[in-house]
Amino acid sequence: MKPFREIYAPDLQSRSLKKEIASQGYLLVRGLLPFEDVNQLLNEILLIVGVAGWLMPGYGFVERAADNGAICGESDSSFNLVYQQVFGLESFHALAHHPALRQVMKLLIGSRLLIHPKPIGRLIFPNCERLVIQAHQDHQSIAGDPESFTAWIPLHNCPLELGPLRILEGSHRFGLQKVDPETGIIPNGTARGGDWVSGQINAGDVLIFHSLTVHAAAPNVSKQLRISLDCRFQDYERAVDPANLVFAGSSNRSWEATYANWRSDDLKYFWKHMSLKLKPSKDELIQLAQTAASPKMQSRYARILSQLESQMPG
Repeated sequence: MKPFREIYAPDLQSRSLKKEIASQGYLLVRGLLPFEDVNQLLNEILLIVGVAGWLMPGYGFVERAADNGAICGESDSSFNLVYQQVFGLESFHALAHHPALRQVMKLLIGSRLLIHPKPIGRLIFPNCERLVIQAHQDHQSIAGDPESFTAWIPLHNCPLELGPLRILEGSHRFGLQKVDPETGIIPNGTARGGDWVSGQINAGDVLIFHSLTVHAAAPNVSKQLRISLDCRFQDYERAVDPANLVFAGSSNRSWEATYANWRSDDLKYFWKHMSLKLKPSKDELIQLAQTAASPKMQSRYARILSQLESQMPG
Protein backbone atom coordinates (compact mmCIF):
# COMPACT_ATOMS: atom_id res chain seq x y z
CA MET A 1 0.00 0.00 0.00
CA LYS A 2 1.28 3.45 -0.88
CA PRO A 3 2.33 5.83 1.93
CA PHE A 4 0.40 8.99 2.76
CA ARG A 5 1.22 12.26 1.08
CA GLU A 6 2.38 14.40 3.98
CA ILE A 7 3.69 17.80 4.92
CA TYR A 8 5.20 19.11 8.14
CA ALA A 9 3.19 21.78 9.90
CA PRO A 10 5.82 24.57 9.62
CA ASP A 11 5.88 24.13 5.83
CA LEU A 12 2.13 24.35 5.38
CA GLN A 13 0.71 27.09 3.20
CA SER A 14 -2.90 27.81 2.22
CA ARG A 15 -2.19 27.05 -1.43
CA SER A 16 -0.51 23.70 -0.77
CA LEU A 17 -3.27 22.53 1.58
CA LYS A 18 -6.10 23.48 -0.78
CA LYS A 19 -4.24 22.02 -3.77
CA GLU A 20 -3.63 18.69 -2.05
CA ILE A 21 -7.19 18.36 -0.79
CA ALA A 22 -8.57 19.27 -4.22
CA SER A 23 -6.28 16.80 -5.96
CA GLN A 24 -6.06 13.84 -3.60
CA GLY A 25 -8.92 14.40 -1.17
CA TYR A 26 -6.66 14.42 1.89
CA LEU A 27 -3.39 15.54 3.43
CA LEU A 28 -1.47 14.28 6.46
CA VAL A 29 -0.04 17.19 8.47
CA ARG A 30 2.85 16.06 10.65
CA GLY A 31 3.47 17.63 14.05
CA LEU A 32 0.54 20.04 13.99
CA LEU A 33 -0.60 19.64 17.60
CA PRO A 34 1.69 19.80 20.64
CA PHE A 35 2.24 16.34 22.12
CA GLU A 36 1.48 17.50 25.65
CA ASP A 37 -1.97 18.78 24.65
CA VAL A 38 -2.89 15.53 22.91
CA ASN A 39 -1.44 13.45 25.73
CA GLN A 40 -3.44 15.31 28.37
CA LEU A 41 -6.69 14.25 26.73
CA LEU A 42 -5.41 10.70 26.26
CA ASN A 43 -4.65 10.40 29.97
CA GLU A 44 -8.11 11.65 30.93
CA ILE A 45 -9.73 9.08 28.65
CA LEU A 46 -7.48 6.29 29.92
CA LEU A 47 -8.54 7.06 33.48
CA ILE A 48 -12.19 6.62 32.48
CA VAL A 49 -11.70 3.37 30.54
CA GLY A 50 -9.38 2.05 33.22
CA VAL A 51 -12.00 2.53 35.92
CA ALA A 52 -14.52 0.86 33.58
CA GLY A 53 -12.35 -2.27 33.46
CA TRP A 54 -11.32 -2.04 29.83
CA LEU A 55 -7.59 -2.34 30.61
CA MET A 56 -5.63 -5.37 31.76
CA PRO A 57 -4.71 -5.35 35.46
CA GLY A 58 -1.02 -5.22 36.23
CA TYR A 59 -0.24 -2.74 33.45
CA GLY A 60 0.07 1.02 33.59
CA PHE A 61 -2.75 2.95 31.91
CA VAL A 62 -0.24 4.45 29.48
CA GLU A 63 0.32 0.97 27.99
CA ARG A 64 -3.37 0.77 26.95
CA ALA A 65 -3.29 -3.03 27.32
CA ALA A 66 -6.85 -4.04 26.44
CA ASP A 67 -8.80 -6.59 28.46
CA ASN A 68 -10.44 -8.70 25.75
CA GLY A 69 -13.08 -9.77 28.24
CA ALA A 70 -14.41 -6.20 28.12
CA ILE A 71 -14.66 -5.88 24.32
CA CYS A 72 -17.50 -3.60 23.29
CA GLY A 73 -18.38 -1.12 20.57
CA GLU A 74 -20.86 1.57 19.62
CA SER A 75 -23.80 -0.83 19.41
CA ASP A 76 -23.27 -2.06 22.99
CA SER A 77 -24.84 -0.43 26.06
CA SER A 78 -21.67 -1.02 28.09
CA PHE A 79 -19.71 1.03 25.54
CA ASN A 80 -22.19 3.89 25.56
CA LEU A 81 -22.09 4.25 29.35
CA VAL A 82 -18.32 4.77 29.17
CA TYR A 83 -18.48 6.90 26.05
CA GLN A 84 -20.87 9.37 27.68
CA GLN A 85 -18.20 10.05 30.31
CA VAL A 86 -15.58 10.59 27.60
CA PHE A 87 -17.90 12.86 25.63
CA GLY A 88 -18.48 14.93 28.77
CA LEU A 89 -14.79 15.83 29.12
CA GLU A 90 -14.18 19.52 28.50
CA SER A 91 -10.77 18.66 27.02
CA PHE A 92 -12.42 16.25 24.57
CA HIS A 93 -14.27 19.18 23.00
CA ALA A 94 -11.47 21.71 23.43
CA LEU A 95 -9.04 19.81 21.19
CA ALA A 96 -11.15 20.58 18.10
CA HIS A 97 -10.76 24.28 18.98
CA HIS A 98 -6.99 24.11 19.49
CA PRO A 99 -5.44 27.28 18.01
CA ALA A 100 -3.07 25.31 15.77
CA LEU A 101 -5.91 23.24 14.34
CA ARG A 102 -8.18 26.25 13.91
CA GLN A 103 -5.44 28.09 12.03
CA VAL A 104 -4.95 25.23 9.57
CA MET A 105 -8.67 24.72 9.01
CA LYS A 106 -9.05 28.43 8.29
CA LEU A 107 -6.34 28.07 5.63
CA LEU A 108 -8.55 25.45 4.01
CA ILE A 109 -12.05 26.83 4.66
CA GLY A 110 -11.63 30.55 5.27
CA SER A 111 -12.53 32.82 8.16
CA ARG A 112 -16.18 31.65 8.44
CA LEU A 113 -15.17 28.51 10.29
CA LEU A 114 -17.77 26.29 11.93
CA ILE A 115 -16.35 23.58 14.14
CA HIS A 116 -19.03 20.92 14.49
CA PRO A 117 -19.83 20.67 18.21
CA LYS A 118 -19.95 16.87 18.44
CA PRO A 119 -16.49 15.38 17.92
CA ILE A 120 -16.44 11.59 17.78
CA GLY A 121 -14.12 9.52 19.93
CA ARG A 122 -12.99 6.19 18.51
CA LEU A 123 -12.20 3.70 21.26
CA ILE A 124 -11.24 0.55 19.34
CA PHE A 125 -10.51 -2.76 21.02
CA PRO A 126 -7.98 -5.01 19.27
CA ASN A 127 -8.66 -8.21 17.37
CA CYS A 128 -12.41 -7.77 17.01
CA GLU A 129 -13.62 -7.94 13.42
CA ARG A 130 -17.02 -6.36 14.09
CA LEU A 131 -15.37 -3.19 15.39
CA VAL A 132 -13.27 -2.55 12.28
CA ILE A 133 -14.51 0.59 10.51
CA GLN A 134 -15.17 -0.30 6.87
CA ALA A 135 -15.00 1.90 3.76
CA HIS A 136 -17.40 4.86 3.87
CA GLN A 137 -17.75 8.60 3.24
CA ASP A 138 -18.43 10.96 6.12
CA HIS A 139 -20.96 12.94 4.11
CA GLN A 140 -23.34 9.98 4.30
CA SER A 141 -23.75 10.66 8.03
CA ILE A 142 -23.07 14.39 8.48
CA ALA A 143 -25.11 15.52 5.44
CA GLY A 144 -25.45 19.29 4.97
CA ASP A 145 -23.08 20.75 2.40
CA PRO A 146 -20.55 18.25 1.01
CA GLU A 147 -17.79 20.87 1.20
CA SER A 148 -16.92 19.90 4.77
CA PHE A 149 -13.82 18.27 6.20
CA THR A 150 -12.74 15.80 8.86
CA ALA A 151 -9.59 15.97 10.98
CA TRP A 152 -8.61 12.51 12.27
CA ILE A 153 -6.41 12.81 15.34
CA PRO A 154 -4.80 9.80 17.03
CA LEU A 155 -4.09 10.49 20.70
CA HIS A 156 -1.01 8.24 20.69
CA ASN A 157 1.41 6.95 18.11
CA CYS A 158 -0.56 4.73 15.75
CA PRO A 159 1.59 2.25 13.80
CA LEU A 160 0.02 -0.06 11.25
CA GLU A 161 -0.73 -2.84 13.74
CA LEU A 162 -2.96 -0.46 15.73
CA GLY A 163 -5.22 0.20 12.76
CA PRO A 164 -4.73 3.77 11.49
CA LEU A 165 -6.97 5.11 8.75
CA ARG A 166 -6.64 4.23 5.10
CA ILE A 167 -7.55 6.76 2.40
CA LEU A 168 -8.67 6.08 -1.17
CA GLU A 169 -6.90 8.83 -3.10
CA GLY A 170 -9.02 10.97 -5.39
CA SER A 171 -12.26 9.25 -4.36
CA HIS A 172 -13.89 12.57 -3.43
CA ARG A 173 -14.13 13.43 -7.13
CA PHE A 174 -16.72 10.67 -7.72
CA GLY A 175 -19.44 12.15 -5.51
CA LEU A 176 -21.55 10.00 -3.21
CA GLN A 177 -20.82 6.34 -3.87
CA LYS A 178 -23.17 3.38 -3.64
CA VAL A 179 -23.56 1.96 -0.16
CA ASP A 180 -25.35 -0.82 1.65
CA PRO A 181 -28.54 0.99 2.72
CA GLU A 182 -28.60 -0.83 6.06
CA THR A 183 -25.04 0.03 7.12
CA GLY A 184 -23.89 3.01 5.03
CA ILE A 185 -20.80 0.97 4.11
CA ILE A 186 -19.41 0.88 0.56
CA PRO A 187 -19.32 -2.79 -0.52
CA ASN A 188 -15.87 -4.28 -0.62
CA GLY A 189 -14.09 -3.71 -3.92
CA THR A 190 -16.64 -1.28 -5.35
CA ALA A 191 -15.25 2.07 -4.18
CA ARG A 192 -14.16 4.37 -6.99
CA GLY A 193 -10.89 6.27 -6.73
CA GLY A 194 -7.15 5.87 -7.10
CA ASP A 195 -4.82 3.96 -4.82
CA TRP A 196 -5.34 3.15 -1.16
CA VAL A 197 -2.77 4.86 1.05
CA SER A 198 -1.90 4.45 4.72
CA GLY A 199 0.96 4.49 7.19
CA GLN A 200 1.90 5.28 10.76
CA ILE A 201 0.30 8.41 12.21
CA ASN A 202 1.74 9.79 15.43
CA ALA A 203 0.43 11.78 18.35
CA GLY A 204 0.37 15.40 17.17
CA ASP A 205 -0.21 14.49 13.52
CA VAL A 206 -3.56 15.33 11.92
CA LEU A 207 -5.05 13.60 8.87
CA ILE A 208 -7.39 16.03 7.07
CA PHE A 209 -9.79 14.82 4.38
CA HIS A 210 -12.87 15.86 2.39
CA SER A 211 -16.32 14.62 3.43
CA LEU A 212 -16.61 12.70 0.14
CA THR A 213 -13.23 10.99 0.50
CA VAL A 214 -13.59 7.24 0.92
CA HIS A 215 -11.71 5.96 3.95
CA ALA A 216 -11.58 2.99 6.29
CA ALA A 217 -9.60 1.80 9.28
CA ALA A 218 -7.03 -0.94 9.15
CA PRO A 219 -7.70 -3.75 11.66
CA ASN A 220 -6.27 -3.26 15.14
CA VAL A 221 -4.16 -6.43 15.46
CA SER A 222 -2.18 -5.23 18.49
CA LYS A 223 -2.91 -5.83 22.18
CA GLN A 224 -3.77 -2.19 22.84
CA LEU A 225 -6.78 0.08 22.66
CA ARG A 226 -6.66 2.48 19.72
CA ILE A 227 -7.94 5.92 20.76
CA SER A 228 -8.56 8.71 18.28
CA LEU A 229 -10.78 11.71 17.64
CA ASP A 230 -12.80 12.77 14.58
CA CYS A 231 -13.47 16.52 14.30
CA ARG A 232 -15.58 18.08 11.52
CA PHE A 233 -15.29 21.57 10.00
CA GLN A 234 -17.05 23.67 7.38
CA ASP A 235 -17.87 27.21 6.28
CA TYR A 236 -20.82 28.31 8.43
CA GLU A 237 -22.48 29.99 5.45
CA ARG A 238 -22.84 26.59 3.78
CA ALA A 239 -25.72 24.29 4.68
CA VAL A 240 -25.39 22.39 7.95
CA ASP A 241 -27.65 19.55 9.04
CA PRO A 242 -29.15 20.58 12.41
CA ALA A 243 -28.73 16.99 13.62
CA ASN A 244 -25.05 17.88 14.05
CA LEU A 245 -25.99 20.46 16.70
CA VAL A 246 -28.32 18.34 18.85
CA PHE A 247 -28.81 14.78 20.05
CA ALA A 248 -31.23 13.30 17.55
CA GLY A 249 -31.18 9.75 18.91
CA SER A 250 -33.45 8.41 21.61
CA SER A 251 -30.72 8.35 24.30
CA ASN A 252 -30.65 10.62 27.33
CA ARG A 253 -27.66 12.62 26.11
CA SER A 254 -27.98 16.39 26.28
CA TRP A 255 -25.79 19.47 26.20
CA GLU A 256 -26.80 20.26 29.78
CA ALA A 257 -25.45 16.89 30.95
CA THR A 258 -22.35 17.24 28.78
CA TYR A 259 -21.52 20.66 30.24
CA ALA A 260 -22.29 19.73 33.86
CA ASN A 261 -18.67 19.53 35.07
CA TRP A 262 -17.01 22.05 32.77
CA ARG A 263 -14.98 24.82 34.38
CA SER A 264 -15.37 27.34 31.56
CA ASP A 265 -18.36 28.60 29.61
CA ASP A 266 -16.28 29.58 26.57
CA LEU A 267 -17.20 26.59 24.37
CA LYS A 268 -20.77 26.06 25.58
CA TYR A 269 -23.25 26.53 22.72
CA PHE A 270 -20.60 28.47 20.78
CA TRP A 271 -22.52 27.96 17.52
CA LYS A 272 -25.66 29.74 18.75
CA HIS A 273 -24.24 33.13 17.81
CA MET A 274 -23.43 32.17 14.21
CA SER A 275 -25.76 32.83 11.30
CA LEU A 276 -26.12 29.19 10.34
CA LYS A 277 -27.88 27.95 7.22
CA LEU A 278 -29.80 24.95 8.53
CA LYS A 279 -30.81 22.23 6.07
CA PRO A 280 -33.46 21.07 6.77
CA SER A 281 -34.64 24.41 8.14
CA LYS A 282 -36.93 24.75 11.15
CA ASP A 283 -39.94 25.08 8.85
CA GLU A 284 -38.90 21.96 6.96
CA LEU A 285 -38.41 20.10 10.25
CA ILE A 286 -41.98 20.96 11.25
CA GLN A 287 -43.20 19.35 8.03
CA LEU A 288 -40.89 16.34 8.32
CA ALA A 289 -42.04 15.66 11.88
CA GLN A 290 -45.48 15.07 10.37
CA THR A 291 -44.75 13.62 6.93
CA ALA A 292 -41.52 11.61 7.15
CA ALA A 293 -41.77 8.06 5.81
CA SER A 294 -41.87 6.29 9.17
CA PRO A 295 -42.97 7.09 12.75
CA LYS A 296 -39.36 6.57 13.83
CA MET A 297 -38.12 9.30 11.47
CA GLN A 298 -41.02 11.58 12.42
CA SER A 299 -39.98 11.26 16.07
CA ARG A 300 -36.36 11.95 15.17
CA TYR A 301 -37.22 15.15 13.33
CA ALA A 302 -39.47 16.22 16.21
CA ARG A 303 -36.59 15.74 18.69
CA ILE A 304 -34.25 17.78 16.49
CA LEU A 305 -36.79 20.57 16.23
CA SER A 306 -37.51 20.59 19.96
CA GLN A 307 -33.83 20.82 20.88
CA LEU A 308 -33.18 23.50 18.27
CA GLU A 309 -36.04 25.62 19.61
CA SER A 310 -34.57 25.29 23.08
CA GLN A 311 -31.12 26.37 21.86
CA MET A 312 -32.12 29.00 19.32
CA PRO A 313 -35.72 30.13 19.82
CA GLY A 314 -37.34 32.27 17.15
